[in-house]
Amino acid sequence: MTHTLAYGVQNATAPVAPLRIERREPLAHDLAIDILYCGICHSDIHQARNEWGGKSRYPMVPGHEIIGRVSKAGAGVTQFRVGDLVGVGCFVDSCRHCAACAEGLEQYCESGMIGTYNAIDPHGAPTFGGYSQRITVDENYVLRVPDNLDPAAAAPLLCAGITLYSPLRHWNVQRGQKVGIVGLGGLGHMGVKLAAAMGAAGVMSTTSAHKAQDAQQLGAAAVLLSTDAAAMAKHASSFDLIIDTVPVPHDLNAYIALLKRDKTLVLVGPLDPVGVHGANLIMQRRHIAGSLIGGIAQTQEMLDFCGKHNIVSDIEIIQANAINAAYERMLNSDVKYRFVIDIASMR
Repeated sequence: MTHTLAYGVQNATAPVAPLRIERREPLAHDLAIDILYCGICHSDIHQARNEWGGKSRYPMVPGHEIIGRVSKAGAGVTQFRVGDLVGVGCFVDSCRHCAACAEGLEQYCESGMIGTYNAIDPHGAPTFGGYSQRITVDENYVLRVPDNLDPAAAAPLLCAGITLYSPLRHWNVQRGQKVGIVGLGGLGHMGVKLAAAMGAAGVMSTTSAHKAQDAQQLGAAAVLLSTDAAAMAKHASSFDLIIDTVPVPHDLNAYIALLKRDKTLVLVGPLDPVGVHGANLIMQRRHIAGSLIGGIAQTQEMLDFCGKHNIVSDIEIIQANAINAAYERMLNSDVKYRFVIDIASMR
């Protein structure tokens, strides 16, 4: 085992602070990775503060948007070499034999994917995330990062990027289609960029009129103010797909009414119970669905797509000692659009 400096929490009310953790030396198919950057996801706050049903394990080192370089490779590694620029996303293992894993859908592993943090790995040790100087991961759960992408701005692709790319691909978005992205934040801004690169007319739906200029600069073909009843009515029954990224309770019915017949509203942000008027679905055979990140193969596809189209997240780089302040700013929606920790600042 190797001692590693990290930043984490000791309990649900403790601030993020420096601590020492242990990383295993690489086994036959493992990579040891020196972490360069780690994005901060809103789920890091939920997990650190034990807001998801009492399932948090402490001490906890959050972080699942990891970019780094391979520093050591196990004897059986075939896919990577020392020095490669790589990424680690939301999970570091899965059962590998269930129907979901067999289809490359490890995120839906029937035994439960093994999270990059707040989980127990196959060796019986707790997983610790990317707010740390290094990590050891099985090569089958590591991604290759295109060299042309800024590594800091590429970090959020490992969560925010794949969370939006996966439904866009699953619902087969085509050039010329009209795609709605609800909410302009860490997730939503990636949806606008990816939809535009796919040739779709991306429409950003927001409650904040002042976000219109930002949305258009990101690539939105139009901005729809959801509080404007006349504008919403004008767009009724016109969308081929809508992806809802808003993480707080809100009314879905107005968005359902925007869908064409047989089209889908995909939830990637809402986690709380939602109320739906059945007639909104029945009369036009509309659908509501959910989507969770992507499997390893699709995440690699997403990174390659972003490399081809030079897509990264809009970020603000912070020092490790500013993580607590970043958490508070995130809760106040005071970031455009993702914080990324410079791991070199850990001392």
